[in-house]
Formats: sequence, C-alpha cells, structure tokens
Amino acid sequence: MKRFIVILITLFTLPVVAQQTLTLQECYGLAAVNFPLAKQSQLLEAQKQFDKEIISNEKLPQLSLDAQATYQSDVIEIPIPNSTIEPLNKDQYRATLSVNQLIYNGGAIDASLDVKSAQIKTKQKQVEVNLYQLKQQINQYYFSILLAQETDALLKAKQTQLQSKLSEVKIGIEYGAVLPASDKVLEAELLKINQQFIEVKSNKIVLIESLSNIIGQPLDTSTTFQKPLVQTHIDTELNRPELDLFQLKKDEIESNKALIAKQNTPKLLGFATGGYGNPGLNMLDNSFQPFYTLGVKLNWNVFDWNSNKKQRESLSINKDIIDTETETFKLNTNTKLNQQQREIEKIEAFITSDLEIINLRKEVLKSADSQLKNGVITSSAYITELTNLYEDENTLIQHKIQLQLAKANYNIIKGQ
Repeated sequence: MKRFIVILITLFTLPVVAQQTLTLQECYGLAAVNFPLAKQSQLLEAQKQFDKEIISNEKLPQLSLDAQATYQSDVIEIPIPNSTIEPLNKDQYRATLSVNQLIYNGGAIDASLDVKSAQIKTKQKQVEVNLYQLKQQINQYYFSILLAQETDALLKAKQTQLQSKLSEVKIGIEYGAVLPASDKVLEAELLKINQQFIEVKSNKIVLIESLSNIIGQPLDTSTTFQKPLVQTHIDTELNRPELDLFQLKKDEIESNKALIAKQNTPKLLGFATGGYGNPGLNMLDNSFQPFYTLGVKLNWNVFDWNSNKKQRESLSINKDIIDTETETFKLNTNTKLNQQQREIEKIEAFITSDLEIINLRKEVLKSADSQLKNGVITSSAYITELTNLYEDENTLIQHKIQLQLAKANYNIIKGQ
C-alpha cells in the first residue's frame, strides 16, 4: 500500500511537458539562424580571415629555392696559346636560395585588404537581404495557420450549437411539436462539419510543415501560434537591408578604385641570393664554390597609356549604375507601400461592414430559432440561417487575419 502511494506521488510530481508556443517574431529569428542560407555568413567570415592572411603574407620575406644541372655543347674558352687556364666544364651545377623582401609598394597591400573586406561585407549583406525576403513567406504561412485555428474554433462553436439544437429538436419530435425527420437534417449538417474539420486539419498540417522547414524548428498541430497585434507607422522612410547593400557595393567600388590607383606606384624590394655551384660567380674558377649577392630593386610602370585612369572611370560608371538601381528600388518599394496601405484601408472597411452584417444575421437566427421551436419553419430553414451566420463570421475572421497579414507585410516592405 505504501509503495502504491509513493508511485502515485511520483507520477503527480513529474514535470509536465509544456505545450510549445510560438510567435511571429520568433519565427523571423529562427529563420535567420536555422535556414541553410544563414550558414553562409559564418563561412564568409572564415573566408575573410584566410584572404586577409594570404594578402598580408606579401609583406613577409619570400623564399625560393632553385637547383639545376646542365650540359652545354660549348663553353667559354680563353684564346691564349699555352695558357694554363682550364676551360669550363660542359656539365655545370647550381643551387641557390633567394630571399625577396618588399620594402615599399605605395600601400597596395593595405588597399587589397580593404577590397577583400569590402567584398565580404557585400556578400554578407546579400545573405541578410535573402534571409529578409523570407519574412513575407513566413507571414503567409503563419497567418494562414492562424486562420485555420480560428476556423477550427468557429466550427466547434457551430458544432456545439447544432448538437444543442439537435437535442431540442428530438424532444420536439417526441412531443409532436416539430416535424418528423427534422433531426435528420441536423445530423447531416453535423456530418458535413466533421468533413470540414478534416479539411481544416489537413490544410493546417501542410502549412505547419512548410513553416517548420523554413524556420528549422520541429512543429506539430499541438503548437500554439500566438496572434500578433501588428502596428504600422505610416511614413515614407525606408529601412530595408537592400539600401545598405547598395551602399556597400559603392564602398566596394571605391576600394577597387583606390587599389587600381596604387598599381602604378613604385615598388621597392630588397633581395639576397646565396648559392653553391660549379662554376660560381667567378667564371674562371672551374670548381664548386659558394657565392651570394645582395641588392635592391625598383619597379615602376611609368606609362600605361592611361589604362589605370580608364579603369577607375569605368568603376565610376558602375557606381552611377548602382545609384540608378537604388532609386528604382526606392520607387518600386514606395509604390508597394502605397498599395499595401490601400489594402489595409479596404480590409478595415470590410471589417466594419462585417460586424453590421453579423449583428443582423444574429437577429434573423434568433427569430428562426423561435420559429423552429414552434414548428413554424423546418430544420433546413434554420440551418440555412445558421450557415449564413457562420459564413459571415468566418468572413469576419478572414478579414481580421488578412488585416494583420497586410500590416505585417507593410512593415516588412518598409523595413521595420
């Protein structure tokens, strides 16, 4: 007995698994982290570090090892009769280790680093833009799920009302106050509602699975999707990531122009070469000997037929093209905002009208309910009025969800 009580206490004290609750903002955040495209940001950051190290290595001493063995058909000879100078061997050998150290290149390496950094920033912002564009797709799935939830609740309310009315009708038939077979009409309607439940559930499962794939979070029909209260602020200021992307593209062009401008600057290098070979630097010494050379080297492309200048002018044209793309984007986005605002106003007007229609439908149904009880009308007539009210209430729900969706899309278009 004591053991049984302990088991009961243990069962009741076990933690209950909380039902998963999800908000629209959480869906945005999960998609930004879990969507496969989001992984590119980390990959680009890793690529940036590798590129930085590769370019920075140009400042370090550059080592090269060369070795060669040759056989020549002829060699230099000293044309002096009876000379004791031996001619060079036709087989010659040489191994050298060279070191080159960049001393000055006009800041071209730093300019290259700036270009790489600008390129990575542009690519990362492009990833952000692509992820941002998922938000409208998330909105569509999320609010469609909310509509399915509301439709399901409304169907349950209609089912409860019909079941209650079915009980009343059966009693009325029993006492002869209601026409026979009136209950069959109500039972058929309840079967139709069961079919509608199946359809709503099936559609909801598809929507939930689609949303789950985007946000990378396991979801099921037990998940509670909270209804957001979306607010909009009507103004013309845009805050879209695409605008930042256009600016970063222009910054990248400026970085490339700075790099090109430094390509014609003088480059000064120091070098040292040490080696061992036969012959060495002394061509008259026909033996293996070590040798070395030290020096500095200047490389300066003095004249390039204005190629450098023309490349920078070409980049300036690209910058102007981006300016036109920016203005086009702003124009198209403001047009969409205006259209979305008109859509919001239209739906708000529909909701006002829906409420008036529903109030009238409720009065009609109330009268039909009284008439059915008194046997004045049939169950079919009552169901007609009940269905009319249900359809109008369903329309109101649709318009309310559509209004929230329109507001959410407005905010996404605007960049809020």
